[in-house]
Amino acid sequence: MSSSVQLFRDQRYHELKGQCLQQGILFEDPEFPASDESLYYDSASAGKVEWKRPKDLCEDPHLLVDGMSSHDFHQGKLGNCWFVAACSCLALRKSLWQQVIPDYSEQEWDPKSPRKYAGIFRFRFWRFGEWTEVVVDDLLPTENGRLIYCRSNVRNEFWSALLEKAYAKLAGSYQALDGGCAAEALVDFTGAVAESINLEEGKYGEVISEQMKLFEDLTKVHKRGGFISCSISESPGRPSEAETAMGLIVGHAYSVTAIRKLRLGESMVLSFKAEKLFMIRLRNPWGKKEWHGAWSDSSEEWKKVSDSERKNLGLTVENDGEFWMTFEDWCKNFTDVDICRTVNTSCFSLHKTWEKEMMYGAWAKHSEPLLNRSGGCFDNRDTFLQNPQYLFDVKKAQDKVLVSLQQEDRRKYKKEGKGDNITIGFEILKVEDNRRYRLHKLTVQERVATSPYSNTRSVFLRRTLQQGRYVLVPTTYIPGVPTKFILRLYTDVPSKLRELKEDRPKMTCWSLLCGYPRRVTQIKVHSAEGLQKQDRSGGADPYVLIKCENQSRRSPVQHDTTSPVFNTQVIFYRKDIDSPVTIQVWNSNLLRDRLLGQAVLAASPGEPRLQQRLKLRGRGGGEAAEVPGHISVTVLCSDDLGEL
Repeated sequence: MSSSVQLFRDQRYHELKGQCLQQGILFEDPEFPASDESLYYDSASAGKVEWKRPKDLCEDPHLLVDGMSSHDFHQGKLGNCWFVAACSCLALRKSLWQQVIPDYSEQEWDPKSPRKYAGIFRFRFWRFGEWTEVVVDDLLPTENGRLIYCRSNVRNEFWSALLEKAYAKLAGSYQALDGGCAAEALVDFTGAVAESINLEEGKYGEVISEQMKLFEDLTKVHKRGGFISCSISESPGRPSEAETAMGLIVGHAYSVTAIRKLRLGESMVLSFKAEKLFMIRLRNPWGKKEWHGAWSDSSEEWKKVSDSERKNLGLTVENDGEFWMTFEDWCKNFTDVDICRTVNTSCFSLHKTWEKEMMYGAWAKHSEPLLNRSGGCFDNRDTFLQNPQYLFDVKKAQDKVLVSLQQEDRRKYKKEGKGDNITIGFEILKVEDNRRYRLHKLTVQERVATSPYSNTRSVFLRRTLQQGRYVLVPTTYIPGVPTKFILRLYTDVPSKLRELKEDRPKMTCWSLLCGYPRRVTQIKVHSAEGLQKQDRSGGADPYVLIKCENQSRRSPVQHDTTSPVFNTQVIFYRKDIDSPVTIQVWNSNLLRDRLLGQAVLAASPGEPRLQQRLKLRGRGGGEAAEVPGHISVTVLCSDDLGEL
């Protein structure tokens, strides 16, 4: 077994199987016994259930019959259509389900050697950042000789029922799987990154431009091996399990099995009065109850398309319960979409690859503000920065960044009445280019991105960020809610994601000899104007150099302008408080850069904290000759090193 796979409850499959074979018995799992405690977290729900092995339910049981298909199974009595929809998606990708069912052929029943069978199976799930192996016996809950939960269309196939049992074991009981989100299960099956989209809030059914952007994005997700499921949320006029006028089931998770943009031939353009069709194919986990609108099985649209044209266009329906819709109808009829992106991090791939960083963290309460790590969302201004803080760098001029924040699965706490997800989200702040310590007050920093806040297990954000240093602050919506989380960050080039733990520079033996900082100074150079022209076209290529004691920070070059916008931030911890801060504006040249002017600041706590417009001067002190141009700066100082 790979060292990267963890064992749930420390149960070792090969050891347990070997013991059963040696003793000539079938495995009975002491960690998830065939009893009501494995079925229900609420004892009031108990009913008459018989636990039976597959060999008691049919003559020739198999794990898989003719491979795995997205039409293999149906949801049972449990309200876990979200899990069944996720299984439908998983079945479409052999490379992925083989990770979930390791060595599936070795686990298969062998009719020629029945003595090799020990009634034990193993499955793997990506749980909270690592693959976890779960062992189960093959005792399954039944009524009147039939499986009551997830079951296969084929009477002697049991992979879905056994997979569901392993997943229920992780959750603490079968009942704990009642209600959920398909994206959660897909993340557990694949380690993918989950994103939820509200189609109503985003007005995707009304705004065609947004609809087309979503279509292109979902097409990419599907082509790259990702998964998509959708549902209609319940509301006062739309109770769960109700059927809409168009035949869709409220509160029910449908899996997306195909997305097509079709260019129509001349004859079809006349029929449909359009050159392209944007189509999406769905599957209902119940295996019945289908869409009644345009492109439904018996609709007028199909009558205009011959069998050969259907085949050419790829408009095939594999099985009952599967149906096509136009993408526009899909956006208008569904309310929620769950997307699981498989983010490519392989350096051997020919396709776009991402650099991945992952951090484990926790929101933890503490009465001491500097030690508290559960400060709530940005609305809680006094405590927001008491949350965990993570620093990362964007090295390119601009980089697309993917962020996934995932809280621990809380289903296992349902027995204690605490099984609901916590509302979580995060903020991204652009900070000083040389920041190394925790933020204590928001001053010159920019709030550049806010994730959705949601009580789903994970929240996701895609954003293009400019070059610079950033602090990511994961939060619960309400302060003082403790739980664990993992943070995943994907960038084009390595971001050096790390947690900020120190509040100020450490006092060491070395600092006793060389001195310890006495003052902290924050500087933001916003912009410059009226700089001296440096070339024949009347432009310049300026950058800013900020110096303090023996430290200096340089901004990127702004090209072809005499009125550059820098928005460069720095922070200095100063030992010699009498030594000034110098802000210089330089012109970038091929052979030798040229000083365009500078401003020298005492940078003391008594100076104004508002943005200032300073005249540029030549080399020398504050009385040096003036030169063309001004700079706009904000300077903040404090002798409390933990204030800024």
